[in-house]
Amino acid sequence: MSFEIERDLDIDMASAMDFETPNSPASAPSFAIRPNHSFLRSFSTKEPSNFSENLPYSPPRLSTSVLSSNTCLHNSQPSTPRLSFTLNNPKLADDHHFQTTYRCISSVLKKDGQILSVATSNGLVYTGSQANVIRVWKLPEFTECDHLKTRGSMVVALQVSNDMVYAAYADCKIRVWRRTWEGVIKHVRVATIPKVGSFVRSYISGRDKMMKHMGPISSLAINISDDILYSASLDKTVKVWRISDLKCIETIQAHNDPINAIVVGDDGVLYTASDDATVRVWRRNFCSGDRPHSLTVTLPAKCSPVKTLALTTDGGVLYGGCSDGYIHYWIKGWFSGQLQYGGALLGHTHSVMCLSSTANYLVSGSADSTCRVWFREQDCQHVCVAILQGHRGPIRCVTAFPGRVNNEESEDGCTICTGSLDGVIKMWCVRCTSSSSDNKGKGSSQNACDYFEIA
Repeated sequence: MSFEIERDLDIDMASAMDFETPNSPASAPSFAIRPNHSFLRSFSTKEPSNFSENLPYSPPRLSTSVLSSNTCLHNSQPSTPRLSFTLNNPKLADDHHFQTTYRCISSVLKKDGQILSVATSNGLVYTGSQANVIRVWKLPEFTECDHLKTRGSMVVALQVSNDMVYAAYADCKIRVWRRTWEGVIKHVRVATIPKVGSFVRSYISGRDKMMKHMGPISSLAINISDDILYSASLDKTVKVWRISDLKCIETIQAHNDPINAIVVGDDGVLYTASDDATVRVWRRNFCSGDRPHSLTVTLPAKCSPVKTLALTTDGGVLYGGCSDGYIHYWIKGWFSGQLQYGGALLGHTHSVMCLSSTANYLVSGSADSTCRVWFREQDCQHVCVAILQGHRGPIRCVTAFPGRVNNEESEDGCTICTGSLDGVIKMWCVRCTSSSSDNKGKGSSQNACDYFEIA
């Protein structure tokens, strides 16, 4: 009898394995351009917390710096120094309360499919979608003033610098436009990276410097002072392009797993995030020949793939959003200049897909269809001051800038633009003020949309 029961269990387990194997996404890199967009609930090893489950009006959440020291370390480069999780106890801001008012001021749905990228510059917002079109929106009215269309496929990453627009497409190419202000805002396409001629010459000579990425591009970053454009790809490399002649001058073998995001500071330091659950820091040495970028330190991220990065304006705090819903952050020492682990922000229930930092605010978008606004205090503790709800799909991209859409700079608020896989673009206005603990419970929040446009 026991033999028959064990045999039945073996058959059931085998059938279950046969059922799960074809659809299991474990071996495929997580990226928005895959044809099957099934977002499963993330599994986290974090301890259960006591925060409220009432998302629209949950109380402020403080950052948590107490994490397990049992981290996942990779042996790709054993000689690379790694930072530990040895931390000080966090300071609780119980004597402060943040009164937040926020609302959706615009919501637009186009027939472009999923919104995959967004960027802002000089009162203009650029959005890239699943269709081969980049739409340009003018602030403060948030009306479409131009669109950029090519034969390329999905627009997966955007960067805007001065009057130049750099867009990465799913065909592993980067297209460049120049913006003109002659009465009407216009964009003229000036180049495609890599150039066809350089690609052929490099193929004949056997060199890889001029060749395009062998996998989809996931992120772009610009170093204006050094005249450099960085492109990261799921092919595990970062290519360095000289903006003056659009030539590839270096290929960095950055990680052993797909690279999801890159960001560069004003000091020229490059940060790369990968599915190998690490963030790597690179410095450029101008007298190092063909490989000027060298790895300086590897930051572990608690055994969870790092999907997105953000850096504060002064470069003092680095944020990394992970697939388990954590947002880890590292603080740069003012004397040593070294990054020290600061803690993790808890709140999202699914993967953190995008981050944006402006002034003292950090904005995070997640696969749980919510966007959280975090306020960073002087002691680098963080409080969640707003939860933006309204999207019906994972939030793939976000950008934020201080002040309101009428270009009035304000220290107590910011404007946020979010793009989701539901195809909707939303503009949010968030205002946050600090009051004494006597006013706790008197804060107000508003989550209403002024108008909704379908085109």
